[in-house]
Amino acid sequence: MRWGDPLAGPYTWPATATASLDVGAAVVSLPAANASRGILAWAAVGHETAGHDVLSADRGLGDEVASAVRAKLLEGGHAPALADYWADRIDETASDVMGVLNMGPAAAVGLIGYFRALNGAFGGTPSLRNVGPDEDPHPADLARAYLAAETVRLLPMKDAARWADRLEAEADRDLGSIRLGDTPVSAAAARSSAAAVAQAIVRTRFRALEGHALGEIQSWGDRDEAIVAELREGMRAGGAGAGRYRQGAYAAHAVAAGVYEAVSGAESPSAAMTRMVAVLDAMNARDPDWNVGRDGAGKATAA
Repeated sequence: MRWGDPLAGPYTWPATATASLDVGAAVVSLPAANASRGILAWAAVGHETAGHDVLSADRGLGDEVASAVRAKLLEGGHAPALADYWADRIDETASDVMGVLNMGPAAAVGLIGYFRALNGAFGGTPSLRNVGPDEDPHPADLARAYLAAETVRLLPMKDAARWADRLEAEADRDLGSIRLGDTPVSAAAARSSAAAVAQAIVRTRFRALEGHALGEIQSWGDRDEAIVAELREGMRAGGAGAGRYRQGAYAAHAVAAGVYEAVSGAESPSAAMTRMVAVLDAMNARDPDWNVGRDGAGKATAA
Protein backbone atom coordinates (compact mmCIF):
# COMPACT_ATOMS: atom_id res chain seq x y z
CA MET A 1 0.00 0.00 0.00
CA ARG A 2 1.01 3.60 -0.59
CA TRP A 3 -0.63 6.99 -0.09
CA GLY A 4 -0.85 8.63 -3.50
CA ASP A 5 -2.39 11.33 -5.67
CA PRO A 6 -5.50 12.79 -4.03
CA LEU A 7 -7.29 13.02 -7.39
CA ALA A 8 -6.36 9.56 -8.67
CA GLY A 9 -8.64 7.52 -6.41
CA PRO A 10 -7.83 3.90 -5.48
CA TYR A 11 -5.74 2.10 -8.09
CA THR A 12 -3.12 -0.61 -8.36
CA TRP A 13 0.13 -1.30 -10.11
CA PRO A 14 -0.10 -5.09 -10.56
CA ALA A 15 3.00 -7.24 -10.24
CA THR A 16 3.24 -7.36 -14.03
CA ALA A 17 3.83 -3.59 -13.96
CA THR A 18 6.06 -3.37 -10.88
CA ALA A 19 8.36 -6.10 -12.22
CA SER A 20 10.07 -3.47 -14.36
CA LEU A 21 11.04 -1.72 -11.11
CA ASP A 22 12.37 -4.95 -9.58
CA VAL A 23 9.45 -5.07 -7.14
CA GLY A 24 8.03 -8.56 -6.65
CA ALA A 25 4.53 -7.56 -5.59
CA ALA A 26 1.63 -5.36 -6.60
CA VAL A 27 1.42 -1.85 -5.14
CA VAL A 28 -2.01 -0.43 -4.31
CA SER A 29 -2.50 3.31 -3.92
CA LEU A 30 -5.16 5.18 -1.99
CA PRO A 31 -5.41 8.97 -1.92
CA ALA A 32 -3.29 10.37 0.91
CA ALA A 33 -6.37 11.78 2.67
CA ASN A 34 -7.59 8.23 3.24
CA ALA A 35 -4.80 7.66 5.73
CA SER A 36 -6.91 9.53 8.28
CA ARG A 37 -10.44 9.79 6.84
CA GLY A 38 -12.79 8.38 4.23
CA ILE A 39 -13.13 4.88 5.67
CA LEU A 40 -15.41 3.62 2.87
CA ALA A 41 -12.56 4.06 0.39
CA TRP A 42 -10.73 1.27 2.22
CA ALA A 43 -13.40 -1.18 1.07
CA ALA A 44 -12.00 -0.74 -2.46
CA VAL A 45 -8.75 -2.47 -1.50
CA GLY A 46 -10.31 -5.90 -2.15
CA HIS A 47 -11.33 -4.71 -5.63
CA GLU A 48 -7.69 -3.78 -6.32
CA THR A 49 -5.88 -6.73 -4.72
CA ALA A 50 -8.24 -9.69 -5.09
CA GLY A 51 -9.53 -8.25 -8.37
CA HIS A 52 -7.19 -6.33 -10.66
CA ASP A 53 -3.99 -7.85 -9.27
CA VAL A 54 -5.23 -11.43 -9.65
CA LEU A 55 -6.65 -10.82 -13.13
CA SER A 56 -3.31 -9.36 -14.22
CA ALA A 57 -1.29 -12.19 -12.69
CA ASP A 58 -3.23 -15.13 -14.17
CA ARG A 59 -2.56 -15.24 -17.91
CA GLY A 60 -5.69 -15.58 -20.00
CA LEU A 61 -8.08 -15.30 -17.06
CA GLY A 62 -9.49 -11.91 -18.05
CA ASP A 63 -10.30 -13.06 -21.59
CA GLU A 64 -11.97 -16.21 -20.30
CA VAL A 65 -14.07 -14.26 -17.83
CA ALA A 66 -15.16 -11.81 -20.54
CA SER A 67 -16.19 -14.67 -22.83
CA ALA A 68 -18.14 -16.35 -20.02
CA VAL A 69 -19.97 -13.12 -19.20
CA ARG A 70 -20.87 -12.43 -22.82
CA ALA A 71 -22.10 -16.00 -23.35
CA LYS A 72 -24.17 -16.03 -20.15
CA LEU A 73 -25.92 -12.79 -21.06
CA LEU A 74 -26.67 -13.86 -24.63
CA GLU A 75 -27.96 -17.25 -23.42
CA GLY A 76 -30.27 -15.40 -21.06
CA GLY A 77 -31.80 -13.41 -23.90
CA HIS A 78 -30.11 -10.09 -23.15
CA ALA A 79 -29.38 -7.74 -26.02
CA PRO A 80 -25.95 -8.14 -27.67
CA ALA A 81 -25.21 -4.48 -26.90
CA LEU A 82 -25.76 -5.11 -23.19
CA ALA A 83 -23.62 -8.25 -23.29
CA ASP A 84 -20.84 -6.28 -24.96
CA TYR A 85 -21.17 -3.45 -22.45
CA TRP A 86 -20.45 -5.72 -19.47
CA ALA A 87 -17.83 -7.89 -21.22
CA ASP A 88 -15.91 -4.92 -22.64
CA ARG A 89 -15.45 -3.64 -19.07
CA ILE A 90 -14.45 -7.00 -17.65
CA ASP A 91 -11.42 -5.77 -15.71
CA GLU A 92 -13.57 -3.47 -13.57
CA THR A 93 -16.62 -5.73 -13.66
CA ALA A 94 -14.77 -8.84 -12.49
CA SER A 95 -12.77 -6.87 -9.92
CA ASP A 96 -16.02 -5.69 -8.31
CA VAL A 97 -17.17 -9.30 -8.03
CA MET A 98 -13.82 -10.53 -6.73
CA GLY A 99 -13.73 -7.70 -4.19
CA VAL A 100 -17.02 -8.97 -2.74
CA LEU A 101 -15.68 -12.53 -2.66
CA ASN A 102 -12.74 -11.15 -0.69
CA MET A 103 -14.57 -8.86 1.77
CA GLY A 104 -18.22 -9.87 1.71
CA PRO A 105 -21.16 -7.46 1.96
CA ALA A 106 -18.92 -4.72 3.35
CA ALA A 107 -17.33 -4.37 -0.10
CA ALA A 108 -20.77 -3.68 -1.59
CA VAL A 109 -21.66 -1.26 1.22
CA GLY A 110 -18.39 0.57 0.67
CA LEU A 111 -18.90 0.73 -3.08
CA ILE A 112 -22.30 2.40 -2.80
CA GLY A 113 -21.25 4.87 -0.11
CA TYR A 114 -17.93 5.73 -1.71
CA PHE A 115 -19.41 6.46 -5.14
CA ARG A 116 -22.09 8.63 -3.60
CA ALA A 117 -19.42 10.56 -1.71
CA LEU A 118 -17.25 11.01 -4.81
CA ASN A 119 -20.15 12.18 -6.93
CA GLY A 120 -21.18 14.59 -4.20
CA ALA A 121 -17.64 15.97 -3.93
CA PHE A 122 -17.05 16.36 -7.66
CA GLY A 123 -20.54 16.99 -9.02
CA GLY A 124 -22.54 18.23 -6.08
CA THR A 125 -25.06 15.37 -6.15
CA PRO A 126 -24.33 12.47 -3.76
CA SER A 127 -26.05 9.76 -5.79
CA LEU A 128 -25.09 6.82 -7.98
CA ARG A 129 -24.65 7.59 -11.68
CA ASN A 130 -27.29 5.92 -13.86
CA VAL A 131 -25.40 6.64 -17.11
CA GLY A 132 -22.28 4.79 -18.21
CA PRO A 133 -20.61 6.56 -21.15
CA ASP A 134 -19.14 4.40 -23.91
CA GLU A 135 -15.64 5.77 -23.30
CA ASP A 136 -15.68 4.97 -19.55
CA PRO A 137 -13.96 1.64 -18.76
CA HIS A 138 -16.04 1.41 -15.58
CA PRO A 139 -19.70 0.33 -15.65
CA ALA A 140 -22.24 2.90 -14.46
CA ASP A 141 -22.35 3.24 -10.67
CA LEU A 142 -25.88 1.88 -10.41
CA ALA A 143 -24.99 -1.17 -12.51
CA ARG A 144 -21.99 -1.80 -10.27
CA ALA A 145 -24.16 -1.55 -7.17
CA TYR A 146 -26.58 -4.13 -8.62
CA LEU A 147 -23.64 -6.36 -9.52
CA ALA A 148 -22.22 -6.16 -6.01
CA ALA A 149 -25.63 -6.99 -4.53
CA GLU A 150 -26.05 -10.01 -6.82
CA THR A 151 -22.57 -11.24 -5.93
CA VAL A 152 -23.50 -11.04 -2.25
CA ARG A 153 -26.56 -13.15 -3.08
CA LEU A 154 -24.21 -15.95 -4.19
CA LEU A 155 -22.13 -15.97 -1.01
CA PRO A 156 -22.35 -19.08 1.22
CA MET A 157 -23.83 -17.27 4.22
CA LYS A 158 -27.26 -17.63 5.79
CA ASP A 159 -28.14 -13.96 5.44
CA ALA A 160 -26.91 -13.62 1.84
CA ALA A 161 -30.36 -13.08 0.30
CA ARG A 162 -31.39 -10.58 2.98
CA TRP A 163 -28.15 -8.64 2.50
CA ALA A 164 -28.58 -8.66 -1.30
CA ASP A 165 -32.18 -7.43 -1.12
CA ARG A 166 -31.17 -4.64 1.26
CA LEU A 167 -28.27 -3.57 -0.97
CA GLU A 168 -30.48 -3.58 -4.06
CA ALA A 169 -33.07 -1.46 -2.25
CA GLU A 170 -30.35 0.96 -1.21
CA ALA A 171 -29.15 1.27 -4.82
CA ASP A 172 -32.75 1.80 -5.98
CA ARG A 173 -32.87 5.01 -3.95
CA ASP A 174 -30.81 6.53 -6.79
CA LEU A 175 -32.68 4.86 -9.65
CA GLY A 176 -33.38 7.05 -12.66
CA SER A 177 -33.12 6.62 -16.43
CA ILE A 178 -30.42 4.02 -17.03
CA ARG A 179 -28.23 4.27 -20.10
CA LEU A 180 -25.31 1.89 -20.58
CA GLY A 181 -23.17 2.98 -23.49
CA ASP A 182 -25.60 3.99 -26.24
CA THR A 183 -28.34 1.69 -24.95
CA PRO A 184 -31.28 2.71 -22.74
CA VAL A 185 -31.81 -0.10 -20.23
CA SER A 186 -34.78 -0.79 -17.97
CA ALA A 187 -34.22 -1.25 -14.26
CA ALA A 188 -35.35 -4.88 -14.58
CA ALA A 189 -32.82 -5.56 -17.36
CA ALA A 190 -30.04 -3.86 -15.41
CA ARG A 191 -30.75 -6.02 -12.35
CA SER A 192 -31.17 -9.29 -14.26
CA SER A 193 -28.05 -8.69 -16.34
CA ALA A 194 -26.08 -7.96 -13.16
CA ALA A 195 -27.31 -11.25 -11.69
CA ALA A 196 -26.20 -13.14 -14.81
CA VAL A 197 -22.79 -11.45 -14.79
CA ALA A 198 -22.26 -12.32 -11.12
CA GLN A 199 -23.17 -15.95 -11.73
CA ALA A 200 -20.85 -16.21 -14.74
CA ILE A 201 -17.87 -14.75 -12.88
CA VAL A 202 -18.37 -16.61 -9.59
CA ARG A 203 -19.41 -20.05 -10.85
CA THR A 204 -17.77 -20.63 -14.24
CA ARG A 205 -14.81 -23.03 -14.19
CA PHE A 206 -11.88 -21.44 -16.01
CA ARG A 207 -8.96 -23.10 -17.76
CA ALA A 208 -6.63 -20.42 -16.40
CA LEU A 209 -7.58 -21.59 -12.90
CA GLU A 210 -7.02 -25.29 -13.66
CA GLY A 211 -10.74 -25.92 -13.98
CA HIS A 212 -11.74 -24.13 -10.77
CA ALA A 213 -14.29 -21.36 -10.31
CA LEU A 214 -13.41 -18.10 -8.60
CA GLY A 215 -16.11 -18.78 -6.00
CA GLU A 216 -14.37 -22.04 -5.10
CA ILE A 217 -11.01 -20.37 -4.56
CA GLN A 218 -12.24 -17.49 -2.43
CA SER A 219 -15.55 -16.64 -0.86
CA TRP A 220 -17.09 -15.08 2.25
CA GLY A 221 -19.27 -17.04 4.63
CA ASP A 222 -20.77 -17.17 8.10
CA ARG A 223 -17.41 -17.80 9.76
CA ASP A 224 -16.10 -14.58 8.21
CA GLU A 225 -19.13 -12.67 9.47
CA ALA A 226 -18.55 -14.15 12.94
CA ILE A 227 -14.96 -12.94 12.90
CA VAL A 228 -16.13 -9.48 11.86
CA ALA A 229 -18.71 -9.44 14.67
CA GLU A 230 -15.99 -10.34 17.17
CA LEU A 231 -13.76 -7.57 15.86
CA ARG A 232 -16.61 -5.07 16.09
CA GLU A 233 -17.15 -5.97 19.73
CA GLY A 234 -13.49 -5.35 20.40
CA MET A 235 -13.61 -2.05 18.56
CA ARG A 236 -16.54 -0.85 20.64
CA ALA A 237 -14.71 -1.86 23.81
CA GLY A 238 -11.80 0.29 22.70
CA GLY A 239 -9.30 -2.55 22.33
CA ALA A 240 -7.46 -3.98 19.37
CA GLY A 241 -10.34 -6.42 18.95
CA ALA A 242 -8.46 -9.36 17.47
CA GLY A 243 -9.51 -11.52 20.45
CA ARG A 244 -9.62 -15.26 20.00
CA TYR A 245 -9.71 -14.84 16.23
CA ARG A 246 -6.24 -13.33 16.06
CA GLN A 247 -4.95 -16.36 14.12
CA GLY A 248 -7.89 -16.42 11.71
CA ALA A 249 -8.59 -12.75 11.16
CA TYR A 250 -7.21 -10.95 8.15
CA ALA A 251 -7.11 -7.34 7.05
CA ALA A 252 -10.29 -7.88 5.03
CA HIS A 253 -12.12 -8.78 8.26
CA ALA A 254 -10.84 -5.67 10.01
CA VAL A 255 -11.83 -3.37 7.16
CA ALA A 256 -15.26 -5.04 6.94
CA ALA A 257 -15.71 -4.46 10.67
CA GLY A 258 -14.72 -0.82 10.28
CA VAL A 259 -17.13 -0.30 7.37
CA TYR A 260 -20.02 -1.90 9.27
CA GLU A 261 -19.31 0.27 12.29
CA ALA A 262 -19.04 3.43 10.17
CA VAL A 263 -22.47 2.95 8.58
CA SER A 264 -24.22 1.54 11.65
CA GLY A 265 -24.79 4.95 13.22
CA ALA A 266 -23.42 3.67 16.52
CA GLU A 267 -20.46 6.05 16.29
CA SER A 268 -18.94 8.53 13.87
CA PRO A 269 -17.08 7.27 10.78
CA SER A 270 -13.90 8.95 12.05
CA ALA A 271 -14.11 7.05 15.35
CA ALA A 272 -14.75 3.79 13.49
CA MET A 273 -11.72 4.47 11.32
CA THR A 274 -9.46 5.12 14.32
CA ARG A 275 -10.52 1.80 15.84
CA MET A 276 -10.14 -0.03 12.52
CA VAL A 277 -6.58 1.24 12.10
CA ALA A 278 -5.81 0.11 15.66
CA VAL A 279 -6.99 -3.40 14.80
CA LEU A 280 -4.91 -3.47 11.62
CA ASP A 281 -1.88 -2.25 13.57
CA ALA A 282 -2.36 -5.03 16.13
CA MET A 283 -2.66 -7.63 13.37
CA ASN A 284 0.47 -6.32 11.70
CA ALA A 285 2.43 -6.54 14.94
CA ARG A 286 1.41 -10.21 15.33
CA ASP A 287 2.13 -11.21 11.73
CA PRO A 288 5.27 -13.39 11.77
CA ASP A 289 5.84 -13.03 8.02
CA TRP A 290 5.71 -9.25 8.15
CA ASN A 291 7.85 -9.06 11.26
CA VAL A 292 10.83 -11.18 10.23
CA GLY A 293 13.85 -9.40 11.69
CA ARG A 294 11.76 -7.60 14.33
CA ASP A 295 11.53 -8.07 18.06
CA GLY A 296 8.38 -9.11 19.93
CA ALA A 297 7.12 -5.54 19.99
CA GLY A 298 7.31 -5.33 16.21
CA LYS A 299 10.38 -3.07 16.21
CA ALA A 300 13.20 -3.58 13.74
CA THR A 301 16.22 -5.39 15.14
CA ALA A 302 19.80 -5.45 14.00
CA ALA A 303 20.90 -8.39 11.94
